[in-house]
Amino acid sequence: VQLQASGGGLVQAGGSLRLSCAASTRSFNSYVMGWFRQAPGKEREFVAGISRRGDSAVTADSVKGRFTISRENGKNTVSLQMNSLNPEDTAVYYCAADRKSPWQTTAKAMGATGNWNVWGQGTLVTVSS
Repeated sequence: VQLQASGGGLVQAGGSLRLSCAASTRSFNSYVMGWFRQAPGKEREFVAGISRRGDSAVTADSVKGRFTISRENGKNTVSLQMNSLNPEDTAVYYCAADRKSPWQTTAKAMGATGNWNVWGQGTLVTVSS
């Protein structure tokens, strides 16, 4: 599978952006999908994940209530709606796919499965103050 992320850009604090990730696979619904981000000088962190059928999602505490992950299996896409953005959200955002792991119910567990082995190229989100 290959992943292509898009939708990043420059936005003012308080604004919104929607990231999208298109997957080239015939078995998209076999993958748990997720979004990660990496800010300058910081380690990559898990942001949100969504189950194979799209009926369950987890988000990191840092974005809970502001970011929403969704997927359309018929279109092989996963999206991240980001609202109330602040400068601390500035980062390169990556979509990722995990085919092996069972569904995890916490963001900490999902981010640490070690099975996120397919990555998109990243899209830069810059939030100005």
